[in-house]
Amino acid sequence: MATVQPDFEKRIQDAIGAFNAHDVEAYLSFSTEDVIVENLATGEIINGKGEARASLKRAFAAIPDIKVEIKSFFSSGNRQCVEYVVNGTPRGELLGGIPATGKSFSVRGVGVSELREGKTFRVTQYGDSSTVLQQLGMLPALPQQ
Repeated sequence: MATVQPDFEKRIQDAIGAFNAHDVEAYLSFSTEDVIVENLATGEIINGKGEARASLKRAFAAIPDIKVEIKSFFSSGNRQCVEYVVNGTPRGELLGGIPATGKSFSVRGVGVSELREGKTFRVTQYGDSSTVLQQLGMLPALPQQ
């Protein structure tokens, strides 16, 4: 991983640890009250901790084994970037009414965050929803070349 300030590395590790433990309140403690999360893969925009709390609870209920693995990260000023892999097996309905298929997925993503007074106030998440849908059997796999 890149050389970063020790407090930044600990912050990332602690936040992902809270996510992987499905500890909604601990995870949200790293965000401002007015946090904005934009997920470009799903089109979802979350405004504030209340919506973020509800979104996390839905995700943890639908994908009870969801985990994030950090691949790399770096920071510059009040911005941070984290490359990660998300793994899980949906057991409940996903965004927009996608039914559970019982199949697992593993997909790479990137989150770019802006911090205010040491807390996240804006996150843009970049992911690959078509790969998830292919792995879940909802879209045909693309031919390999």
